[in-house]
Amino acid sequence: MTPKDTCWKNPVHFLAFGCGSGLAPKAPGTFGTIAAVLFYLLLQGLTLWVYLGVLVVATLIGFWLCDRTAKDLGVHDHPAIVWDEFCGFWLTMIAAPAGWQWILLGFGLFRLFDIWKPWPIGWLDKKVHGGIGIMVDDLVAGVFAFVSLQAIYHVIA
Repeated sequence: MTPKDTCWKNPVHFLAFGCGSGLAPKAPGTFGTIAAVLFYLLLQGLTLWVYLGVLVVATLIGFWLCDRTAKDLGVHDHPAIVWDEFCGFWLTMIAAPAGWQWILLGFGLFRLFDIWKPWPIGWLDKKVHGGIGIMVDDLVAGVFAFVSLQAIYHVIA
């Protein structure tokens, strides 16, 4: 069974594949993050505590979604699974300044750390398995991007 076959039939896979964004033939992680930006536009007006609550729930659900989908596909971290990019980007954007320039900078920083995988991101990517393993490297990339985004804002603001 391929992701394309199952994405539109299985709601768990649909979410794990980022509402279909992970089916992009090239750079599915980048396309998944673009889709996460669209959802972020709906989330950015929430109070900080509600935003954090949504992020925690999305992350906890993500551990299960990614694990279940990987097991169904028989592939540990199939490139089409991009729910981890959603959560990593949303983590990046916690308390982000308003404006498109900050969204674009957050996007760029998150993609940089997710692709580059400096320590411990790369180590986690290789050593931790299952749904937690799929999610954790992107969550740590999100933390790196969050710290960088906030540092840049506080230096220039």
